[in-house]
Amino acid sequence: MQAIRSRDTKPERLLRRLLHAQGLRYRVAARPLPGLRRTADIVFRPVRVAVFVDGCYWHGCPEHYVAPKTNPGYWSGKVATNVARDRDTTQRLEEAGWLVLRFWEHQPADECAAVVSQAVLARRKALLDRRK
Repeated sequence: MQAIRSRDTKPERLLRRLLHAQGLRYRVAARPLPGLRRTADIVFRPVRVAVFVDGCYWHGCPEHYVAPKTNPGYWSGKVATNVARDRDTTQRLEEAGWLVLRFWEHQPADECAAVVSQAVLARRKALLDRRK
C-alpha cells in the first residue's frame, strides 16, 4: 500500500501541465474546505473549483474496474468505501458553493483540461461581473 501514490500520478501531472500551459494557476493536493479532511487533486480557490482525477481501480470505474480475485471481501469493501466518500465529498463541496469536476484516469487529458479551463474561466467571468 505504501507504493500506491495518492498524489502526483501521471494523469494528474499531465492535466496540471496542460492547465499551466493555458495560464491557469492552482493549488495541488489542497483541502478546498478547511473543516473537511479531504483533499482535491487541483484546487482553484478564488473561483471555487475542485478537480479530482480518480483512479479506475481505487474509485470503481464503471468501465475498467475489475473485482480482485485475492481477498475480494476486503478490497471490494475498500473500493465501495472510496466511492461513498467520493459522493459525500462532492455533495459537501457543492453545498458549500464549489464546482466539483471529476475525471477518470483513462480520460484524455486534453479533453479534461478543456473542461476545467472552460469552467474556471466561466466562473472567473461570473465573479468579475458580480463585483461590478
